[in-house]
Amino acid sequence: MDNHVFDGLGPSFATPARSPFPWVNVALFVATVFTTLVVGTTLMASFDQNLSSESGGIFQAILEQPNLLLTGLPFSAPLMLILLAHEMGHYLTCRYYGISASLPYFIPAPTLIGTFGAFIRIRSPIHHRAALLDVGIAGPIAGFVLALPTLAIALTQSRYMEADPDGSFLMLGEPLIFKIFAYAMGAVPPPGMELYLHPIGMAAWVGLLVTALNLIPVGQLDGGHIAYALFGRHHKRISQAFVFALIPLGVFYWPGWFVWIFLLAILGTRHPPTLDDSLPLESRHVTLGWIALAMFVLCFMPAPVSIS
Repeated sequence: MDNHVFDGLGPSFATPARSPFPWVNVALFVATVFTTLVVGTTLMASFDQNLSSESGGIFQAILEQPNLLLTGLPFSAPLMLILLAHEMGHYLTCRYYGISASLPYFIPAPTLIGTFGAFIRIRSPIHHRAALLDVGIAGPIAGFVLALPTLAIALTQSRYMEADPDGSFLMLGEPLIFKIFAYAMGAVPPPGMELYLHPIGMAAWVGLLVTALNLIPVGQLDGGHIAYALFGRHHKRISQAFVFALIPLGVFYWPGWFVWIFLLAILGTRHPPTLDDSLPLESRHVTLGWIALAMFVLCFMPAPVSIS
């Protein structure tokens, strides 16, 4: 998120000036719905074992029968809701504090999940650390809260499949919260079997991954906002320590961490100060900091994706 205008010290729901219709936001949202529907249709066809063995069979089927895209809703709808909740958590908290923020920009992409996520633009300085922390943590909490029931529903719809010791397939990492839910709901596969996650579960998994990535306390990620609000001048050292910690994870667990290291190096580990860093936090902000740490631990995966 970028930084944004604050008038006064207290929160307020200011009435914004009339602005033009957000055509770009809507167009990107619709495009991302489409790309996630395509991915969802592919996932559902594979889950139902109806995917054509011919190369590109599912895409040919979509061209011939566009209504097949509706079968992608179990993946697309919860994923879009989780991402929307995350960004609207930031946006509404900005509005609460009188901070000028854009509506969410979704990013459609030809990836395994059909998107690169979403973001909002904060266009004015944030007045104090309390507002910064509230804005930073509101998104992860909103997305996490929606991801949990989505995961629970998915585990009731998932099925077991026999593990093929000679086959190669894509393995998704299992965050701690996933293991807790699977154990509590009796969805731990028996020996020799694997859990074949329903597309709804894929949406929940993406939501948990997005929560973890955003809570990394580096630079101006959500976790960076929280770290700066709590630790002030120590933020840069915390950022640098976490960037270096990603290096062994990239070597031993998932090469994709090197992409994150590269991006974080470009974005920088510094955080701009608020307009008045001297204003103290309340005790509830320390509690929110512990909640952020708990969500990060529950959602983090050393290897989000691997080939087995």
